[in-house]
Formats: sequence, C-alpha cells, structure tokens
Amino acid sequence: MDVFMGLLAALLWGGTDLMVGLNARAVGVKRAVFFSQALGLVLMSLLLATVPAFFDRLASAAPGDWGMGVLAATFTVSGALALSKAFSIGKATIIAPLITSYGVVTTLLSWASGERLSLLQLACISLCVLGVILSSIQKGADIPRHIEPRRSVAYALLGALLYGTSLWLQGHFTLSRLGTVGMLWLGYLVGIGVLLTLMLRSRDSLKVPGPRQAFALAGTSLMNLGGFSAFALGAMAGSVAVVTVISTLSGGVAAILGYLFLKERLSPIQVVGVTLVLLGAMVLHVKA
Repeated sequence: MDVFMGLLAALLWGGTDLMVGLNARAVGVKRAVFFSQALGLVLMSLLLATVPAFFDRLASAAPGDWGMGVLAATFTVSGALALSKAFSIGKATIIAPLITSYGVVTTLLSWASGERLSLLQLACISLCVLGVILSSIQKGADIPRHIEPRRSVAYALLGALLYGTSLWLQGHFTLSRLGTVGMLWLGYLVGIGVLLTLMLRSRDSLKVPGPRQAFALAGTSLMNLGGFSAFALGAMAGSVAVVTVISTLSGGVAAILGYLFLKERLSPIQVVGVTLVLLGAMVLHVKA
C-alpha cells in the first residue's frame, strides 16, 4: 500500500510540477497560484464543514499553534510563488528535481535545533549541492526565448528553501496540533490573503481565466491535492519513510514529462547534476 501510494503521489506531484510552468506562462505567476489556492481553500473548507473531527481539532488548537501555522503558511505561499516563477522561466527537467533539495533545508534546520548529522547525511547534502551546480550549467545556443537558466535555478532554490522551512515548522510545531486538513486549510487561507494583497497592490487583474485556462488551473490544483491525499493514505497504511522516499521521485517524473511533452533537452553534465540531486534527496529522506 505504501509503495503504491508513494508512486501515485510521485506521479501526481510530477504532473503538477509540469503544469505549474504552463499555467504561469498563460495567466501570470500570481494569478496561477491564486486560483489554484482558491480551489484548494474551497475543498478544504468543505472537508472541515462535513467532518466534525477535523474542525474540532483545529478549533481546539492554542493561539500559539495558530501563530506558528500562519508563519508556516506564509513560507509555503512564498515558496509556491518562487517555484511558479522558476517553472515559468526555466526547464521543468531541471527545476522539478531541484525542488527535492528542500530535504537539505529541513535537515540543516534540524541540525541547527540540536540534532546531530551523520556522515551519510553530510555526504548527501554535498551531493545535492554539487548536483545543483552541475544542473545550472547551460551549454549550447538553442535556448528558448522564455528560458532564463540562472534566474530559474535561483528561484527554484529559493522555493526549496521556503518549502523546506515551512515543512520543518509544520513537522515540529503545527501538524500534530492543527491536523493535516486544518493545516492545509490554514495554508490556503493565508495564501489567498497574501496573494490578494500582492495582486491589488500591483493592479494585477482578478478576472476569472477563460474556460481552457480555468480547466488547466483546476486540474493542477486537484493533482496537487491528490498527491497529498495519496501521501497521507500511504503514510497511515504503511511506512512513512517508504512513502516519503518514493514520493521524492516526483522530480524525476516531472523531468521525464518535460522531456516527452515539452521537448526539453539536457546536456550530459546537467543529467548528472539532476541525478545527484535526486539521489542525495532520496537518501536524506531515508535518514530523516
């Protein structure tokens, strides 16, 4: 069960990564994230309204737990914006695997809070760093106009930093108190508030996207939620470590999809870099 659900989560999250860049190019980074978050908020609100246990757990949380939840949610939406920007100006074959380096961030934060790192964990961190460097090396003149290699890698690493920090905060302070559904609901709620503020300040249009774009945005949001659901079911029915490690393959899935459907090509040195990032991230998750 955990293996199957881990693979399903990897497939769904890999598909989500591929669609994020397409959505951002079609309607803009902020609008793409906003409308995806809006659908997630509606679905999580329905769950809270129909399942009393989820609502009761959220309502009984202490003010401090809510505060940490808001902080984690702010990191999450900031990470979503950074990664959406990265996908819009970069190659999914590179950006998606780089996202998995958030495990380096959570590991380093755990170390900073008192946990000891093994030699294997240090080696994995070094592998990820080397992989990032190699992945960012762009050779050849045939680069599409919308591709900005260095900026896209920088945004991807910023997104991984923000996501890793958010996941560390959730794992240590909020998930056990607010619950998974409650934390997702709070994350979407904070995300909508932040994005509304940004969009109104920059005078971005809140006009509802056309049918085709709305369908793509809704599909992306549902795939993302499906990935979280598969991950949660796999973790509850089997081994958390197994489902976590297998779900990390989402970066590889997105890279394959980008190669097949977007015709994105990598140089041999970039293939080595992407492979090192995925390998280092997977082993870090095993030892987490």
